[in-house]
Amino acid sequence: MTYGETRKVIEGHCLHTICSSGRCPNQGECWSRGTATFMIGGNICTRSCRFCNTLSGRPMPLDPNEPRAVAESVRTMKLKHAVITSVDRDDLPDGGAAHWRDTILAIRSLCPGVTCEVLIPDFRGDLALVDLVIAAQPNIISHNLETVSRLTPLVRSVATYERSLSVLGHIASSGIPAKTGIMLGLGETESEILKTMDDARRVGVSILTIGQYLRPSRKNIPVERYVEPSEFDRLRELALERGFTHVVSGPLVRSSYHAEEQVGHSNPKISV
Repeated sequence: MTYGETRKVIEGHCLHTICSSGRCPNQGECWSRGTATFMIGGNICTRSCRFCNTLSGRPMPLDPNEPRAVAESVRTMKLKHAVITSVDRDDLPDGGAAHWRDTILAIRSLCPGVTCEVLIPDFRGDLALVDLVIAAQPNIISHNLETVSRLTPLVRSVATYERSLSVLGHIASSGIPAKTGIMLGLGETESEILKTMDDARRVGVSILTIGQYLRPSRKNIPVERYVEPSEFDRLRELALERGFTHVVSGPLVRSSYHAEEQVGHSNPKISV
């Protein structure tokens, strides 16, 4: 599927993607390959993290037809692996967890055989809400730490480092592979990066992405440093030595970049 065809499917179903909302540098490559990361829950976030370009404010009510529309797009695009993320919906009693469940189940129903990865919010640390997502049995559940512990209060507006570790540990304990991602170039030190890796491994995270933070607009936090590709390569080796089953590390890497390649690494019985 071409870039134009991918865009036509997404717009035809009135869907949002983090590719566009987050100004992802890989949008052209991924859309040309017929892949996209669908963003559910609308396009307005209740949080205002300083690294993110997604609009923040008061969201519209959830669209009850969105789970079906996402599933129909996955089917139309003939995807083998679907990646879903969302805005934070702290305005909702369940943080949108039931909407997450319904979206995963719609893909399961309409697109049997398609593997599914979800990048979820922290649901304010309510693990019972995380369990609603787990019960729908996606193949991979991701929740990003985003940065090291020291910088978290400067970069993320509501989420905390320890809360995110708790969510990741709960995911891992369910038996579903847990995945997380971090950005470099925000002022972190190498020792802090390695501690973040160790913390993630301690709670059972098995898949890690490492990318360069790129400032999407003047309103966002500035870049402190551009990391050399060789450093990303070295960090990948250090992460693998710590026991991660799959690590993607590079300047343009984002959480969902080449996500389809990670399913087989997390579960050798699955091929995509």
